[in-house]
Amino acid sequence: MKVVFLGTGEIGLPTLRWLLASREHEVVAVVTQPDKPVGRKMVLTPPLVKVVAEAAGVRVWQPVKIRDDVETLRGLGAEVFVVVAYGQMLTQAVIDVPSVACLNLHASLLPRHRGASPIQAAILAGDKETGMTIMHVALGLDSGDVMLAERLSITDAETGGTLHDKLAECGPVALEKALHLLATGKAPRTPQDEKAMTHCRKLLREHGVIDWSQPAQEIARRVRAFDPWPGTTTRFSVVDGESRTLKLFPPVEIVAVEGAPGTLLETGAGGLVVACGDQAVKFHSLQAEGKRRMTVAEWLAGNAPPVSFNLR
Repeated sequence: MKVVFLGTGEIGLPTLRWLLASREHEVVAVVTQPDKPVGRKMVLTPPLVKVVAEAAGVRVWQPVKIRDDVETLRGLGAEVFVVVAYGQMLTQAVIDVPSVACLNLHASLLPRHRGASPIQAAILAGDKETGMTIMHVALGLDSGDVMLAERLSITDAETGGTLHDKLAECGPVALEKALHLLATGKAPRTPQDEKAMTHCRKLLREHGVIDWSQPAQEIARRVRAFDPWPGTTTRFSVVDGESRTLKLFPPVEIVAVEGAPGTLLETGAGGLVVACGDQAVKFHSLQAEGKRRMTVAEWLAGNAPPVSFNLR
């Protein structure tokens, strides 16, 4: 089949590479977001999707607003659009361009966790499994009819980063099945159960600030879910009363001890133990403002331990 790939996020790279290597399908073009300035020096940087496509000799198109140039899309002669973390909402005119189907790969088991942060939402919720769902694109947010889902277990040590990479590798497996179903005319369209729908928002840096009044289990999940983005941070006070910020990293352990939320219960080479709304959590690595990531032992060698952590 002739395919146009629409994607910007790195989660779509394994799927794009599989399509480019396929003998059964032809990628006639890749559509991605415009290059953006990155870093302190604001260097104009292309999406990795663009880099991979150009290395394969495939045409790349980077419209500021895809809805404003539907005729260019029609001129590509695509049978199928494959959309993975593209970053723009598609209008009905765009959805209707491919002659066979407009498919979206979404990193959750729809209708659970529609929205911008399904990977983190699954960990935060304590879900035991997630997956890569392929649906027919519709105007509503992640609301299209489901074709199939490639399921994946979530381990107790999973982070946002490790789960992202596992789900990315599910993309080619799911898409190969979906394109085969389309080619044979046996592709199902199962409407989503709106009553089972949940929604997850776009994550901002402030969402990673720890609230020590929450239960230890919820804090541990947040630390794992938000690694590497947006990360989890806390403010703390030292003996001179000055307030500073620490970034905390997984792994994080739950410890069966009690104390006032935000109280430092234990410190040493074994880690920092901080009391939560119930029980406590233990951290082994952290990063102070303006410093590199280090172990708790390394940090304590040159810094006074916190007196207490701010509740939020």
